[in-house]
Amino acid sequence: GYEDLPTAVNITWSSINFKTILQWQPKPSGYFYTVEIHGQTSDVKRKCILTSETECDVTDALRNVKETYTAHILSVKPAEMDNFEEPPFEVSEKFTPYSQTVIGKPEIKDYSQKGSKLNVVFKDPLTPYVFPNGSFMSIQDIFQHDLEYKLYYWKDQSSGKKDETTKSHNFEVSVDSGKNYCFYVQAVIPSRRENRNGQESRVLCTSVGRNILDEYGTEVFIILAVIAVAVITLAVVLPVVLCKCKKAKKARAVREKELLNGV
Repeated sequence: GYEDLPTAVNITWSSINFKTILQWQPKPSGYFYTVEIHGQTSDVKRKCILTSETECDVTDALRNVKETYTAHILSVKPAEMDNFEEPPFEVSEKFTPYSQTVIGKPEIKDYSQKGSKLNVVFKDPLTPYVFPNGSFMSIQDIFQHDLEYKLYYWKDQSSGKKDETTKSHNFEVSVDSGKNYCFYVQAVIPSRRENRNGQESRVLCTSVGRNILDEYGTEVFIILAVIAVAVITLAVVLPVVLCKCKKAKKARAVREKELLNGV
């Protein structure tokens, strides 16, 4: 009977850009799991029916992203699914996608540094949800004015960061002309109590005015200086040596001539 079946433990929600996976333990043996998603106002939705896995993609069951949900993980035997007896189950903690999903990395589409202006253009992460025309919604489409972005930037090889905030998809900030800068972009939802900051984009650096000393530092300067000194020394010493050799050769020829005349 059902009374002997283990129930799920360690139930966790994992959600990035509204793609939400439910995970739990232990691996079943001799029974299966079925997931029920209970919303505050929506009908119960069943997902991953009779699964032997310990995770379930419940994204489609959470389309009302502002609603709060709980998951019931049922431990069931296939032959008894149609029985009226309620199978044992465990209930997850509450989950509200709008306030708890993690915001993923923005994509840097383009950047440039011209004079004293650094321009950065980026793109929103997409969600699994689609518009009626089939195109995917971005996180901007869902969060609207609750979403903003921060640009963190600093001089290359420096640790002092500055930041700017925007609700658009591009930044233009003032920088020191001729100096290279590194930066990344991060989504922020100020209204949240938790998970306010999204994942950071990859760090990129400009290459305006970059030269060999910027790339390799003082080691190259020392090597170049040594080479320069060697070249200058060679340029000065070589003519002197050649001149002395020429004079010595001439003197030797004179002595040989005098010796021959004496004979």
